[in-house]
Amino acid sequence: DDDIFSSAFCENSEKLINVHLFALAAKYYSLSNLGVCTPLEDVLEALKGDSEGATGMKPDEFMNNKKSHEVQVMSELVDNIANYCGIKQVIDIGSGKGYLSSFLSMQYNLKVYGIDSSSSNTNGAHERNRKLKKHWRAYQSRGRENLKSQSLEKANDRPVKSEIKCKTISEELLNNANSLQNQDQVIIQGVAPSCGFTEMATPTTSTETEADLVTGTQSHETKLSEDVPAILDVLPADAVEDFSPSHYNCGEICEEEKIQRKTTSLKTKARKSSESNLYFPLTSFITAETELNDIITDLEDCMMVGLHTCGDLAANTLRIFTAKPEIKAVCSVGCCYHLLSEQFENQEECHDQVWGFPMCQYLKDKGWCCGRNARMSACLALERVAVGQMLPTESLFYRAVLQVIIEEIYGVTKSDRHVGKTYSKSSSFIDYVRRSLKKLELDDSKLPDSCIMDYYEKYKHRMNELEAFNMLKVVLAPCIEVLILLDRLCYLKEQKNIAWSGLVKLFDPVKSPRCYAVIALKNQSC
Repeated sequence: DDDIFSSAFCENSEKLINVHLFALAAKYYSLSNLGVCTPLEDVLEALKGDSEGATGMKPDEFMNNKKSHEVQVMSELVDNIANYCGIKQVIDIGSGKGYLSSFLSMQYNLKVYGIDSSSSNTNGAHERNRKLKKHWRAYQSRGRENLKSQSLEKANDRPVKSEIKCKTISEELLNNANSLQNQDQVIIQGVAPSCGFTEMATPTTSTETEADLVTGTQSHETKLSEDVPAILDVLPADAVEDFSPSHYNCGEICEEEKIQRKTTSLKTKARKSSESNLYFPLTSFITAETELNDIITDLEDCMMVGLHTCGDLAANTLRIFTAKPEIKAVCSVGCCYHLLSEQFENQEECHDQVWGFPMCQYLKDKGWCCGRNARMSACLALERVAVGQMLPTESLFYRAVLQVIIEEIYGVTKSDRHVGKTYSKSSSFIDYVRRSLKKLELDDSKLPDSCIMDYYEKYKHRMNELEAFNMLKVVLAPCIEVLILLDRLCYLKEQKNIAWSGLVKLFDPVKSPRCYAVIALKNQSC
């Protein structure tokens, strides 16, 4: 009840007088208590139906525990959405080092474009993906053992809008040269649940007899047992050399078979030259007005994803999704709320600017503003504090006293420069202050050590007060995050072309505090 919770503050002074009631109010208005989230299990159940989950590479072999958790959970959801919408192309906005993009392409055979504004991130993603390919040989022996218990008849087929059926390797080499010329795309798929290649092709012709298929299958079983590990289903197309026709020893090879094999080889080489990988890192700064066709030349029906898109990028991802007919779905997890631009924060008239907050018309009509302090608080992690991962009180105290010093000694109240992670590199408060002043390009020679320590002693007794204040901010954090997330959800609810939209808790908040995804699917007619 709003009236009850309002009594947590003094009516006259507006000071907090009831901490317990304040905490109860914060919990009451948290996202977990409001009942507006859709459980992840319900979403997956609605999307996947009777389909089986993919098996293969575990992300924790290539990334830390936090990133592994995020990538594994989100990639499964993205794959299910792609299957449901019948799409193969994914655009990863703010892809960073390409963790999610790589895993989506390798594990789920999706064609992923990872777009990041930082060229160093894009180059790093290229290099990381290159090194990752080399690891496939390490899985070879593991794959041989798995292959013994797997059936070659199980093909991993993904629904595609054109409803073209996937063919297994055994059928691939039996196609004639003319049918190969009509094929559009070669993709990695599983001959067994986690192994092999397939090709987008026309169904098997009636001229292919059962005996032909058996012969083809047997020859490929022999080859697969020698060279193809189970990890192939999670590796890019160019990570493995093509099967050389000279490796097959099936007796006399007829002329038609030679022509057909040669055509297959040429087709594969052509595909590899034009599309050497299923993951493409790109460098571009994304805004709400970005034309994706200018960045991605072969843009088709796709979905847009973002794992911890920073500041306004999360809002712009949703705007691009609603504006572009090719984008059929979106799954966005935002972060860095403190970097959001706010329309009503400075009361400046900027009619042409697109703001990060608010997005929905309801809050725009009310002229709602959070302010930087509130947005900073929204970034705090209540669940981590609740399990004993306390706030770094001393480093926060250092930073607070430093601010007093630079205001009183140097007269600086605002700077474009940042102190950064100076605390972890400092041996003492004096060392911290001097390192910080250099980063801020302020002359520290006018400040003796004794003066620095005087400031430390002056405020040391208030460290507990600072800790209590920050704990109140932590308690309030989920309420501010709710406001930002519901603003984004309401924006989607206001759009006419959206079939379904919702908030879904994807991650364990202790492992990944920014754990909520905004998900939406467009009407099929759009």
